[in-house]
Amino acid sequence: MKVKSILTKSIAVAAFAVAGVAALGTTNHDAQAAVVKNDADVYNVYTSTKVYKNYKKPVATGQVLEANTSWKVIKTAYDKDGHKWYDLGKNQWVKVVKHHAPVVNTTSQNNAAAQTQSQTQTQTQSSQAVSQAPQTSYTSNATGSEAAAKAWIAGQESGGSYAARNGQYVGKYQLSASYLNGDYSAANQERAADNYVTSRYGSWTAAKSFWQANGWY
Repeated sequence: MKVKSILTKSIAVAAFAVAGVAALGTTNHDAQAAVVKNDADVYNVYTSTKVYKNYKKPVATGQVLEANTSWKVIKTAYDKDGHKWYDLGKNQWVKVVKHHAPVVNTTSQNNAAAQTQSQTQTQTQSSQAVSQAPQTSYTSNATGSEAAAKAWIAGQESGGSYAARNGQYVGKYQLSASYLNGDYSAANQERAADNYVTSRYGSWTAAKSFWQANGWY
């Protein structure tokens, strides 16, 4: 919060002169009785506050201090009823009211933060779930003799069952589990089998020939 001052340079000189006189002693009995040593350097304003010309017989100047501002205190005084006043310079006085800083509802903030965090985690988990979820569709490029060779190998390996298991070998094409990366869906089995055969043999017909010669592919 920025501290403001309503003193100009000339006002500052005048205020200093007045303060000097007060320090040396003044014949004004009322001033000696009412003006005391400052108990604050700054007055924080939390609600709009009227400014008065004099603390003894308050007359509003028409000026209003805006909320959430701070002002330099020149003098402190008490009126006859014991109310405290601050001089903000050149006899521009404000009646001091014990304001409390605005209360921050930390519970609401914490709840809002927790809710935001929860939503973020949910969105992250949803994104991860989508990225990790089995892809349910895949269309093989194998057609004709390639499709026939592929079906023949599947029949030899598993009887055409996507659920077949034999140790580390999984599914319709009895691929090593490492090829499937934890996704044993039918679509991924088809995709992984096509990729495996293409990279190793170049075609399903070549893979079938190898299988017929070796009993595996």
